[in-house]
Amino acid sequence: MLFDMDGTLVDSEKLWDVALQELAAVYGGTLSDTARRAMIGTSMAASMRILHDDLGQPYRDPEASAAWISARILELFRTGLRWRPGALALLRAVRAADIPTALVTSSGRKLVEVALDTLGRDSFDAVVCGDEVEAAKPHPEPYLTAARLLGVPIARCVAIEDSPTGVASALAAGAAVLAVPAEVPIAEVAGVHQLESLTAADLELLAALLGEPPA
Repeated sequence: MLFDMDGTLVDSEKLWDVALQELAAVYGGTLSDTARRAMIGTSMAASMRILHDDLGQPYRDPEASAAWISARILELFRTGLRWRPGALALLRAVRAADIPTALVTSSGRKLVEVALDTLGRDSFDAVVCGDEVEAAKPHPEPYLTAARLLGVPIARCVAIEDSPTGVASALAAGAAVLAVPAEVPIAEVAGVHQLESLTAADLELLAALLGEPPA
Protein backbone atom coordinates (compact mmCIF):
# COMPACT_ATOMS: atom_id res chain seq x y z
CA MET A 1 0.00 0.00 0.00
CA LEU A 2 1.27 3.41 -0.99
CA PHE A 3 -0.34 6.39 0.72
CA ASP A 4 -0.03 10.04 -0.25
CA MET A 5 -0.11 12.36 2.77
CA ASP A 6 -1.46 15.89 2.24
CA GLY A 7 -5.16 15.79 1.44
CA THR A 8 -5.21 11.97 1.45
CA LEU A 9 -4.37 10.90 5.00
CA VAL A 10 -4.49 14.28 6.69
CA ASP A 11 -6.56 17.39 6.02
CA SER A 12 -3.49 19.56 5.65
CA GLU A 13 -4.20 21.48 2.44
CA LYS A 14 -6.13 24.07 4.45
CA LEU A 15 -3.02 24.64 6.54
CA TRP A 16 -1.01 25.15 3.37
CA ASP A 17 -3.68 27.67 2.31
CA VAL A 18 -3.01 29.67 5.46
CA ALA A 19 0.78 29.68 5.05
CA LEU A 20 0.70 30.49 1.32
CA GLN A 21 -1.76 33.35 1.71
CA GLU A 22 0.28 34.75 4.59
CA LEU A 23 3.43 34.75 2.46
CA ALA A 24 1.57 36.33 -0.44
CA ALA A 25 0.49 39.09 1.95
CA VAL A 26 4.08 39.57 3.09
CA TYR A 27 4.95 40.09 -0.57
CA GLY A 28 2.13 42.61 -0.92
CA GLY A 29 -0.28 40.45 -2.90
CA THR A 30 -3.00 37.82 -2.78
CA LEU A 31 -2.66 34.29 -4.10
CA SER A 32 -5.32 33.49 -6.70
CA ASP A 33 -7.55 30.42 -6.41
CA THR A 34 -6.31 29.20 -9.79
CA ALA A 35 -2.67 29.34 -8.71
CA ARG A 36 -3.43 27.67 -5.38
CA ARG A 37 -5.20 24.77 -7.09
CA ALA A 38 -2.25 24.39 -9.47
CA MET A 39 0.07 23.90 -6.48
CA ILE A 40 -1.77 20.93 -5.00
CA GLY A 41 0.34 17.79 -5.19
CA THR A 42 3.42 19.55 -6.55
CA SER A 43 6.89 19.98 -5.07
CA MET A 44 7.82 22.96 -2.92
CA ALA A 45 10.02 24.35 -5.70
CA ALA A 46 7.20 24.17 -8.22
CA SER A 47 4.75 25.74 -5.77
CA MET A 48 7.06 28.67 -5.13
CA ARG A 49 7.43 29.30 -8.87
CA ILE A 50 3.65 29.30 -9.21
CA LEU A 51 3.32 31.68 -6.26
CA HIS A 52 5.89 34.15 -7.58
CA ASP A 53 4.45 34.12 -11.10
CA ASP A 54 0.92 34.58 -9.78
CA LEU A 55 2.01 37.63 -7.80
CA GLY A 56 3.88 39.03 -10.80
CA GLN A 57 7.15 38.71 -8.87
CA PRO A 58 9.18 36.06 -10.73
CA TYR A 59 12.38 37.62 -9.41
CA ARG A 60 11.74 36.31 -5.88
CA ASP A 61 14.20 33.77 -4.47
CA PRO A 62 12.37 30.41 -4.43
CA GLU A 63 14.64 29.06 -1.71
CA ALA A 64 13.90 32.00 0.58
CA SER A 65 10.17 31.63 -0.01
CA ALA A 66 10.35 27.89 0.58
CA ALA A 67 12.19 28.45 3.86
CA TRP A 68 9.49 30.89 5.02
CA ILE A 69 6.70 28.50 4.10
CA SER A 70 8.47 25.53 5.69
CA ALA A 71 8.90 27.34 9.01
CA ARG A 72 5.28 28.50 9.08
CA ILE A 73 3.76 25.17 8.03
CA LEU A 74 5.79 23.40 10.72
CA GLU A 75 4.04 25.59 13.29
CA LEU A 76 0.64 24.85 11.80
CA PHE A 77 1.26 21.10 11.56
CA ARG A 78 2.16 20.93 15.24
CA THR A 79 -1.18 22.40 16.30
CA GLY A 80 -3.77 21.74 13.60
CA LEU A 81 -3.22 18.44 11.78
CA ARG A 82 -6.39 16.37 11.39
CA TRP A 83 -7.14 13.01 9.76
CA ARG A 84 -9.18 12.84 6.55
CA PRO A 85 -12.45 10.89 6.90
CA GLY A 86 -11.84 7.15 6.92
CA ALA A 87 -8.07 7.48 6.58
CA LEU A 88 -7.08 6.31 10.06
CA ALA A 89 -9.42 3.31 9.97
CA LEU A 90 -8.10 2.20 6.58
CA LEU A 91 -4.48 2.63 7.60
CA ARG A 92 -5.08 0.60 10.75
CA ALA A 93 -6.79 -2.16 8.74
CA VAL A 94 -3.89 -2.30 6.29
CA ARG A 95 -1.36 -2.55 9.10
CA ALA A 96 -3.38 -5.16 10.97
CA ALA A 97 -3.32 -7.28 7.80
CA ASP A 98 0.51 -7.02 7.69
CA ILE A 99 0.43 -5.38 4.26
CA PRO A 100 3.73 -3.60 3.39
CA THR A 101 2.96 0.10 3.53
CA ALA A 102 4.75 3.27 2.46
CA LEU A 103 4.09 6.98 2.76
CA VAL A 104 4.81 8.76 -0.55
CA THR A 105 4.63 12.53 -0.21
CA SER A 106 5.78 15.68 -1.97
CA SER A 107 6.41 17.29 1.42
CA GLY A 108 9.96 17.56 2.74
CA ARG A 109 11.47 15.33 5.41
CA LYS A 110 11.44 17.97 8.17
CA LEU A 111 7.71 18.52 7.77
CA VAL A 112 6.97 14.81 7.43
CA GLU A 113 8.76 14.12 10.72
CA VAL A 114 6.27 16.43 12.43
CA ALA A 115 3.33 14.82 10.60
CA LEU A 116 4.48 11.37 11.73
CA ASP A 117 3.69 12.40 15.30
CA THR A 118 0.05 12.24 14.18
CA LEU A 119 0.30 9.49 11.55
CA GLY A 120 2.37 7.16 13.72
CA ARG A 121 5.96 6.24 13.00
CA ASP A 122 5.13 2.55 13.03
CA SER A 123 2.38 3.03 10.44
CA PHE A 124 4.81 2.76 7.52
CA ASP A 125 7.58 0.40 6.48
CA ALA A 126 9.06 3.11 4.26
CA VAL A 127 8.70 6.87 3.84
CA VAL A 128 9.53 8.69 0.60
CA CYS A 129 9.69 12.49 0.91
CA GLY A 130 9.66 15.10 -1.82
CA ASP A 131 13.16 16.32 -1.02
CA GLU A 132 14.62 12.81 -1.12
CA VAL A 133 13.98 12.00 -4.78
CA GLU A 134 15.53 13.45 -7.92
CA ALA A 135 12.16 13.97 -9.63
CA ALA A 136 8.97 14.81 -7.74
CA LYS A 137 5.37 13.97 -8.62
CA PRO A 138 3.97 13.82 -11.34
CA HIS A 139 7.17 11.92 -12.24
CA PRO A 140 6.89 8.21 -11.36
CA GLU A 141 10.11 8.17 -9.30
CA PRO A 142 8.49 8.67 -5.86
CA TYR A 143 6.21 5.66 -6.28
CA LEU A 144 8.84 3.51 -7.94
CA THR A 145 11.18 4.31 -5.05
CA ALA A 146 8.55 3.35 -2.48
CA ALA A 147 7.85 0.00 -4.17
CA ARG A 148 11.57 -0.73 -4.31
CA LEU A 149 12.00 0.06 -0.61
CA LEU A 150 9.09 -2.24 0.24
CA GLY A 151 10.47 -4.99 -2.01
CA VAL A 152 7.12 -5.24 -3.79
CA PRO A 153 6.62 -5.00 -7.59
CA ILE A 154 4.90 -1.71 -8.37
CA ALA A 155 2.20 -3.59 -10.29
CA ARG A 156 1.23 -5.27 -7.00
CA CYS A 157 0.83 -1.94 -5.20
CA VAL A 158 -2.24 0.24 -4.71
CA ALA A 159 -1.54 3.98 -4.48
CA ILE A 160 -4.06 6.27 -2.80
CA GLU A 161 -4.01 9.89 -3.96
CA ASP A 162 -6.11 13.04 -3.77
CA SER A 163 -4.68 15.18 -6.59
CA PRO A 164 -4.26 14.98 -10.38
CA THR A 165 -0.49 15.36 -9.92
CA GLY A 166 -0.28 12.44 -7.54
CA VAL A 167 -2.56 10.27 -9.66
CA ALA A 168 -0.36 10.95 -12.70
CA SER A 169 2.73 9.93 -10.73
CA ALA A 170 1.21 6.68 -9.50
CA LEU A 171 -0.20 5.78 -12.92
CA ALA A 172 3.11 6.46 -14.63
CA ALA A 173 4.84 4.22 -12.10
CA GLY A 174 2.46 1.36 -12.88
CA ALA A 175 0.52 1.14 -9.62
CA ALA A 176 -3.19 0.51 -9.25
CA VAL A 177 -4.69 3.85 -8.22
CA LEU A 178 -7.47 4.80 -5.83
CA ALA A 179 -8.31 8.50 -6.07
CA VAL A 180 -10.12 10.38 -3.32
CA PRO A 181 -10.34 14.00 -4.52
CA ALA A 182 -10.00 16.57 -1.75
CA GLU A 183 -9.43 20.13 -2.93
CA VAL A 184 -9.53 19.72 -6.73
CA PRO A 185 -11.49 17.37 -9.00
CA ILE A 186 -9.76 14.47 -10.73
CA ALA A 187 -10.77 13.62 -14.29
CA GLU A 188 -12.06 10.14 -15.02
CA VAL A 189 -9.02 8.16 -16.18
CA ALA A 190 -8.73 4.51 -17.17
CA GLY A 191 -7.11 2.53 -14.39
CA VAL A 192 -8.14 4.96 -11.64
CA HIS A 193 -10.94 4.07 -9.21
CA GLN A 194 -12.53 7.08 -7.51
CA LEU A 195 -14.26 7.40 -4.15
CA GLU A 196 -15.71 10.45 -2.45
CA SER A 197 -14.18 9.39 0.86
CA LEU A 198 -11.93 6.73 2.34
CA THR A 199 -14.82 5.80 4.61
CA ALA A 200 -15.97 3.65 1.66
CA ALA A 201 -12.57 1.91 1.27
CA ASP A 202 -11.67 -1.44 2.81
CA LEU A 203 -9.29 -4.35 2.28
CA GLU A 204 -11.74 -6.05 -0.07
CA LEU A 205 -11.76 -3.02 -2.38
CA LEU A 206 -7.96 -2.76 -2.32
CA ALA A 207 -7.65 -6.42 -3.27
CA ALA A 208 -10.19 -5.97 -6.06
CA LEU A 209 -8.11 -3.13 -7.50
CA LEU A 210 -5.29 -5.63 -7.89
CA GLY A 211 -7.61 -8.23 -9.34
CA GLU A 212 -7.27 -10.65 -6.46
CA PRO A 213 -9.47 -11.98 -3.64
CA PRO A 214 -9.00 -10.36 -0.23
CA ALA A 215 -6.52 -11.98 2.16
